[in-house]
Amino acid sequence: MKNNRKLRLTKTSRTNFLTYLMVIVAFVVLNSMSNAGMLKSALQGQLVPICAYVTMALALNLTVGVLGELSLGHAGFMSVGAFAGAVAASAMRDAVAAEPVRLAIALVIGAAFAALAGVLVGIPVLRLNGDYLAIVTLAFGEIIKSIINNLYIGVDARGLHASFVQNTIALGDGGRMILSGPMGIPGVTKISTFTAGFILIMVTLVVIFNLVNSRSGRAIMALRDNRIAAESVGINVTKYKMMAFVTSAALAGAAGALFALGQNTIIASKFDFNQSILILVFVVLGGQGRMWGSIIAAAALTVLPELLREFADYRMLVYAIVLILVMLLTNNPTLKGFFEGLAAKVKKSEKGA
Repeated sequence: MKNNRKLRLTKTSRTNFLTYLMVIVAFVVLNSMSNAGMLKSALQGQLVPICAYVTMALALNLTVGVLGELSLGHAGFMSVGAFAGAVAASAMRDAVAAEPVRLAIALVIGAAFAALAGVLVGIPVLRLNGDYLAIVTLAFGEIIKSIINNLYIGVDARGLHASFVQNTIALGDGGRMILSGPMGIPGVTKISTFTAGFILIMVTLVVIFNLVNSRSGRAIMALRDNRIAAESVGINVTKYKMMAFVTSAALAGAAGALFALGQNTIIASKFDFNQSILILVFVVLGGQGRMWGSIIAAAALTVLPELLREFADYRMLVYAIVLILVMLLTNNPTLKGFFEGLAAKVKKSEKGA
C-alpha cells in the first residue's frame, strides 16, 4: 500500500513538473521568436490574450475538474477583475509611473474584487448542485454585465467618484471619466506584457497544484467523488467548496485584469455567456482535472481563429459541436472500456519490459 501511494505521489509530481516545464519552454521559444521578429503581427497581438485565457481555463478547471461543480459564471468573475483592474490602473496613472508596478497592483486588485464577488455568490450558490448551480452562476454573469453597463466612475484630485444608472458625477478641474456605463472604458493604456502573462500562469499553477496536493485539496476531491461519504467523516462541505470556488474566482479576476490592460477598449458585452462557454470548452477539451490539457486547449483555440479568419463566423458552432462530441465520447461505456483496456495493456507491457 505504501509503495502504491509513493508511486502515485511520484507520478503526480512528475506531471506537475512537466506542466511547469511545458509553460517555461513555450514562453522561452515564443519570446525569442518575438524578439527576433519571427512572429506575425496577428500572433504577436494574441500573446497576452492567450495568457489570460490559459489562466481562465486553469481557474475554471479548479471548479469543474477538481471541485466537480459546473459553473457558467466565470466570465462574470473575469469581467469584475477586468474592470476593477483597469479602473485601478487608470486611477494610479499619475501616482505610479512604473508600468510593471501598476500592472501588478491592478492584477492584485482585480483578483481581490473577483474573490469578494466569489464569496458573495458562493454563500447562497454553493448550497446548490448540478444544473441548479450552473443556472445560478449563469445568472450571476448576466447580473454583473448589467451592473457594469449602468456604472459610471470618474477620478479627480479628490479621488474616485461613482454613480449608478445615470452619470451624475461632477468632476473637479483636471478630472476625467474612466468608466462610462455601456461605453465601457475607452482609451485603455496597454501595460500588459507577455512576460507578465507568463508569470501569472506560473503563479496560477503554483496555487492550484499546492491546493490540490494539500489536505484541503484531498478534502475537495473527496467532496467531488462522494459528498455523502465525505460528510460522514466530518468534512465541512461549505468550507472546502467555498475555498475552491473563491480561489478559482480570484484567479479568474487576475486573468481579467491582464486581459483588459492589453486591450484598447473594454466593454461589458465582451464578457457574456459565449465567453463562459468558450472557457468551458477549453476545460472539457483539455480534460477535466488535467491542468496541462487546459493550457494546450486554451492556447490552441485562442490562436486558431486568428489563423483561420475565414471560418471565424463559425467558431462558436464548431466549439459547440466539439463540446457535444467530447461529452458523448467520455460518457460512452464501450469507448471507456476500450481505452481502459488499452491503458492496462500498455502498463502491463511496461512492467514486462
